[in-house]
Amino acid sequence: MSARTHQRVSNTIVAAAFVAALGVPLLGTIAGIEGGDQASENRQLAAFPHLTAGWSGLTGFASGFASWFTDHFAFRKDMVRWFGETRYFALGVSPTSSVVLGKDDFLFFAADESLDDYANVRAFDEKELTTWRESIVKTRDWCERHGIAYVFVAVPDKYEIYPEEFPETVQQLSPVPRIAQLYGAVSDTRVAVDVRPELMHAKTEERIYYLTDTHWNDRGAFAAYQPIIRALNAQNPAVGEPWQRSDFDAPSEQIDGQDLAGMMGLTHVLHEDALPLVPRRPRRARVIEPKDVNPRESIGRLVTEIPGSNQPRAVIFRDSFANALVPFLSEHFSRAVYLWQKDVDPDDILKEHATVVIQEIVGRHLYSFTPSPSMIP
Repeated sequence: MSARTHQRVSNTIVAAAFVAALGVPLLGTIAGIEGGDQASENRQLAAFPHLTAGWSGLTGFASGFASWFTDHFAFRKDMVRWFGETRYFALGVSPTSSVVLGKDDFLFFAADESLDDYANVRAFDEKELTTWRESIVKTRDWCERHGIAYVFVAVPDKYEIYPEEFPETVQQLSPVPRIAQLYGAVSDTRVAVDVRPELMHAKTEERIYYLTDTHWNDRGAFAAYQPIIRALNAQNPAVGEPWQRSDFDAPSEQIDGQDLAGMMGLTHVLHEDALPLVPRRPRRARVIEPKDVNPRESIGRLVTEIPGSNQPRAVIFRDSFANALVPFLSEHFSRAVYLWQKDVDPDDILKEHATVVIQEIVGRHLYSFTPSPSMIP
């Protein structure tokens, strides 16, 4: 075969492979073959767009269709998995910039300013700390005037509790994280509950955060739940004492990879032990809004009630780290309203006739969120 003929054959093979790479997913999509998978990618996939009249409607449809096709073309789920497996297992690197590969199978969240938070890139300045302190003190004072027990808790991210598992390639610029600065500024308020000591002790006994997820597992959430309830009980004894570890069995339960595995397209490839806690006595609290919803769901408003209970009513301002707290906390309240927001809103508290308020925020959000003391009368 001449050099020219060899080149022509090579070009034909490359062109055919290129056409197949473009055409097979398109034909597969037309044929109805499964494409992207929302659960395994851990995100909301683009919906099929609606066509409206006018030029703007046409261009909007074209843009929406491109997004829909990108998320739903045939074999996408397999391609995402193959890409993730190749990067993770063969090259030993993360398939996405949103996830950092740690030691001993630990995965860490790298988006949402998490890397800046871990590296302590920017400390609180005096004005920021003053604003935080003012917000917490004003909330405390307002709650006291209304006979309401109040606690504030900043939840440490996984890298705060397991820094030894974080890759050494990321260096910390300061030894003092923002969460430590904040607790130092509000330690005398009597309402700031620092759960880090309990978590650091609990981690010497067992793993308290998921390997493949951003969040703590049942055992980490339980370790934080106890000091929160103790602090509330000191203000309002009707809250009751926290449950003890002896109230739970601690089985082993293998599960698919969680949110960080999903970001890498490896939900059904990576597995871990969830380390759940199963109560030995029945839980009384039931989710009443929305109905038939898992209490650990990440939703904007979740309400639990204990039928026939005269225990206090509570409002909890929270983020996703409170998901695992819900089953524990709800046992102490006749009605508990969980609101996905960071600022305390007095109107919500008064509307619910609450006598307990919990304000929870994850440590990395101390970089992106500034409280609004003006919301408190």
